[in-house]
Amino acid sequence: MELQLRISGFHHEVLKQHLLPADGREAVAVALCGRFSDAESEILLVHDLTLIPYDECFSRESDILHWSTQRIQHYFERIGKSDLALLKIHSHPGGCDKFSKTDDASDNEFFDSAFGWAMNDKPHASAVMLPEGRIFGRFFFNNLHHEPIDKILVAGDTIQQFSNSKQISVADFALRTVQAFGERTYQSLNEMTVGVVGCSGTGSPVIEQLTRLGIGKLVIVDPDTVEKKNLNRILNTTMADAKKQKPKVVALADAIKKIGLGTDVDFRQVNLYDDVETLKALIKCDVVFGCMDSVDGRHLLNQLCSFYLLPYFDLGVKLEANGFGGIKQICGSVHYIQPCKSSLLTRGVYNIEDLRASSQFRRNPEEFENLKKNSYIKNVNVNNPAVISVNMQIASHAVNEFLNRVHPFKAEHPSCYASSTIDITEGYIVNSNESDFQTDAYLKKKSGRGDILPFVEMSELVSCSGIGK
Repeated sequence: MELQLRISGFHHEVLKQHLLPADGREAVAVALCGRFSDAESEILLVHDLTLIPYDECFSRESDILHWSTQRIQHYFERIGKSDLALLKIHSHPGGCDKFSKTDDASDNEFFDSAFGWAMNDKPHASAVMLPEGRIFGRFFFNNLHHEPIDKILVAGDTIQQFSNSKQISVADFALRTVQAFGERTYQSLNEMTVGVVGCSGTGSPVIEQLTRLGIGKLVIVDPDTVEKKNLNRILNTTMADAKKQKPKVVALADAIKKIGLGTDVDFRQVNLYDDVETLKALIKCDVVFGCMDSVDGRHLLNQLCSFYLLPYFDLGVKLEANGFGGIKQICGSVHYIQPCKSSLLTRGVYNIEDLRASSQFRRNPEEFENLKKNSYIKNVNVNNPAVISVNMQIASHAVNEFLNRVHPFKAEHPSCYASSTIDITEGYIVNSNESDFQTDAYLKKKSGRGDILPFVEMSELVSCSGIGK
């Protein structure tokens, strides 16, 4: 079983400021964590954070710390009434990358008390932050046995992974990637599982690029089959695929295997709203790309990535006709969404009326048409025309933005590229800073909440109640 810890960039920065003060002494904080659990993974998700004030510690030195748990009494009460977990995290200002004997004694005492309060025997965790912000840690089980955390993901302006995996050798095909971004980035890409939802115009070139960059595993999702009308823009599809009505995910999975660069692929021909196991597979990814036209699909991914602390890249393409058989405007957008910050909704990518219309169309297309005719519901764009050159430009921009989050290389800080609007007809790109957008207050409160019923607090996903049980 893989043991993971996830932290939003917002909470990681708060922890750095508190745990690594200028006085060079140890400090401590405790987080209330949501969970995701299945047979393969146990993931703790930082949901709420309490910093232990320096003056409430009995003693603080560069290598030792004694403190009172009085300030987190409400956390003990919460784990006694819910499925939530505790994370105790302190600092090693001197840079020691191992738990000390003092840490062992402190953790045993703390988690013995935690399991006494908890309503179940599920694990909790302890972690240490080093001076550069790197984190390592361990899970504690109900018999106080502990195991090292396999992977720690920080989903913020940058995408950071801290793992205990061994260094891999660089494959021949990756030499140019290493030359551009370094061996550490190649290692990170090789360890990643990336979800791509939507395997058509923008999705297929995203998948192609991620494969050739050496991503360790891809989870690709699309309910549709290859048709003649979309052969103009889906990479690695043929006329034979269209005649056989081959599932898009199967065509792309076959292509990934033929490329032969070692990327594993999990392909799923489903609609997100209909399949619990696919939602679980996306939760276990390290990054998600949304390459869909549908508003309700994008909304679900935004919710999913907030509740489970996942970095999310949303891609969109728009071709506006001039009414005379030509095109008035060609543009695209790439949005990077991180937990505890803005959302597609607060950025104005869609509104509640758009979401309602899209949901109605998905559930009942015939009724949707009747409502639209009677002006009860707003129109929804379901077949946006696109061509390969446009889609590939937007897809490449998104993948480069992903690389910039893993290995910053652009002139400005990654936060300056929260969204990019690419106007192909006018030939310009407009980038927006995360600070330009309003924080989604609702999703900030839910970030890291993890397994809950109804799933991600969306009542229409009651069929997904298998998550969290």
